[in-house]
Amino acid sequence: MTKGLIGRKIGMTQVFLEDGTCEPVTVISAGPCVVVQRKTAERDGYEAAQLGLIDPRPLRKPTKAMTGHFKNAGVPATRETREFEIAEGADPKPGDTVTCELFKAGDVVQLVGTSKGRGFQG
Repeated sequence: MTKGLIGRKIGMTQVFLEDGTCEPVTVISAGPCVVVQRKTAERDGYEAAQLGLIDPRPLRKPTKAMTGHFKNAGVPATRETREFEIAEGADPKPGDTVTCELFKAGDVVQLVGTSKGRGFQG
């Protein structure tokens, strides 16, 4: 399907390894995401899939442009949208759901985050 997924940080915890050491870990609620738009090389110049994170909190004030964009795809309006590369042989269509099941045990995962931004501290 795609090579990525959108998630939200829930918090931090710790995990004890077999040798007794304690490792800090971040807890992330990843997905489910819905395919909002498929970018093609003919129309957009590159291949990608635009995903939207399905959030239990509804989008408060979507603009008319956003409303039309999501209505064309036949999906509910989402707060977060990101574009991801498409895996080889996959053909995602608008409305398809992407979950954590695309990852396997032992896969290397790269994370990108946004800090809260605290101005001129430190």
